[in-house]
Amino acid sequence: MSVLGSVLSDSHTVLAWVAIVGNAIAGVWALAAHKAEGLRSSALWWFTGVVEVLLFVQVAFGVAMISIENRAQPEDFHMFYGFVALATVGIIYSYRHQLKDHMYLLYGFGGLFLMGLGLRAIVRGEASPNP
Repeated sequence: MSVLGSVLSDSHTVLAWVAIVGNAIAGVWALAAHKAEGLRSSALWWFTGVVEVLLFVQVAFGVAMISIENRAQPEDFHMFYGFVALATVGIIYSYRHQLKDHMYLLYGFGGLFLMGLGLRAIVRGEASPNP
């Protein structure tokens, strides 16, 4: 594996955990903010935006590892969960106006769902293919 491949692989692994933990924090924070107005701040939205953008970076690193390094593709469901996470971010964002009265619930449960997708992608990526 080249230096670039090693950097991409390490970055993909580290960013996966940052995105998973970050989305968990953002989700819990948004759910708590639904009940406690004192937790409602622009910092919540900035943090949520950053961890959701990390998902796009994460997928880009994964695609780069496969195409630049000519690596074997991971388990199909590993990639599937990555792309579902991107679609989920788009769906959450597109419903923000329709669910304005429930925005904290939308982003709270959305963040936890994204966390779950990330965890599932890791589990599926580590699974060995059946012979």
